[in-house]
Amino acid sequence: MRLEKNLAEREKNWDESRKFYKSLFTIVGPIAFQNLISAAVSSADVIMLGYVGQNAIAAVNLASYVQFILFLFFIGLSSGVVMLAAQYWGKKDTYSIETIFGIGLKLAASIGLFFALAAFFVPEFLMKIFTDDEVLIGIGSQYLKVVSLGFFILSFSQIYQAVLKSIERVRTVTIITTAALLLNIGLNAVFIFGLFCVPKMGVKGVALATTISRIVEFLICAVVCTRIKEIHFGLETIFRKNVTLLKDFIHYSLPAIGNEAVWGAGWSMYAVIMGHLGADLVAANSVVSVVRNLASVVCFGMAYGGAIILGKQIGANQMELAKRNASRLVKSTILAGALGSVILGLCRPLLFMIADLNEQASFFLTPLLYINCVSLLGAAINTVLICGVFRAGGDAKWGLILDSLSMWAVSVPLGFFCAFVLHLPPLVVYLIVYLDEWEKMFLNVIHYKRGKWLKNITRDFQKSN
Repeated sequence: MRLEKNLAEREKNWDESRKFYKSLFTIVGPIAFQNLISAAVSSADVIMLGYVGQNAIAAVNLASYVQFILFLFFIGLSSGVVMLAAQYWGKKDTYSIETIFGIGLKLAASIGLFFALAAFFVPEFLMKIFTDDEVLIGIGSQYLKVVSLGFFILSFSQIYQAVLKSIERVRTVTIITTAALLLNIGLNAVFIFGLFCVPKMGVKGVALATTISRIVEFLICAVVCTRIKEIHFGLETIFRKNVTLLKDFIHYSLPAIGNEAVWGAGWSMYAVIMGHLGADLVAANSVVSVVRNLASVVCFGMAYGGAIILGKQIGANQMELAKRNASRLVKSTILAGALGSVILGLCRPLLFMIADLNEQASFFLTPLLYINCVSLLGAAINTVLICGVFRAGGDAKWGLILDSLSMWAVSVPLGFFCAFVLHLPPLVVYLIVYLDEWEKMFLNVIHYKRGKWLKNITRDFQKSN
């Protein structure tokens, strides 16, 4: 009797696992492919900018931290959208999803407009935050001024895509972003090399290509969303009012925004430290970052894809199933992170093919690569817990608290102290700041084991609201 019961439980677990992994890879596949194409665009930018010069690579890398910070705000807002919309999707409440879309869009547009105005009117001020090299400041300012319009346009497409992901239209989002990114690569080639009788534009050409691709991406998003039958994306939806949902959105998205802002600002401080350690280190890190992004597409895709599946199950009150699937998600992401670290380490010969660096910058490549191999595994574990599991249950506060302590109480001040007080070698400073993922990993695991993140955060709404 006990044997039959054990066999039945094993069969049930096997069936659950099979369904979960099928759903996971149905979502993760497109997300990972989207991330791969995005990383490929970064690779193409570095390779093509290599023909312009090493200073162009370093300047665009530093300028891109402004866009990186903007992305973090959008990721935070998108996380708020996904946290709520995925659970309401599991509850089959499309009215609330439409209202969440409108709230997210208005907030994202406000943030995008602020960054666009700053990048257009005071680009030199933004560049001086990251470096005191006048050459890099001048080149980076040119890039920011041209790309500023794309900052505002990006705010709309990011929220459109967040809602599409929440209602399991991940493949649609991947097709849209892939088309935009491939257009970006093609336009980069045209504007950098002066193809089809177009004058060579260098760094300005990279910025212009990015801006045009952002505009096209938004237009495709808008057209596609008008054809979604379940969700209405009209003007009425954008300006619909619901005080309770607004409070819920702010309650759950603000910690996510804060978490991304704290984490992004910490990474930006790492960039500040490296920017003052020399252009050679910045250029080498730019090349290594490209390869790291390529190696991490699967494990990070699993984190964000898993959040959609878990959120839907939690919204449908399938708590025990969500808890078991969270365990499956964590284990599979750890495996993907380990595999990504190995692949990253094997990419060493590729580094010297991506860009033509000087002798000192080339010397930095190998040690930076191996430091990133160790960092990537820790990042995979932390990302699946903070951005995947915890946010699926509406728990964004934990990530905010943990990143605030680990980065701003430890890594950032320690990095500045080692770089500007102790004057340690650049590689030692780089190692110290890039081990921050391992500082917080153990606390993350403890929080996960306690299970307090597992909450249904939906409400019962009538359309009359």
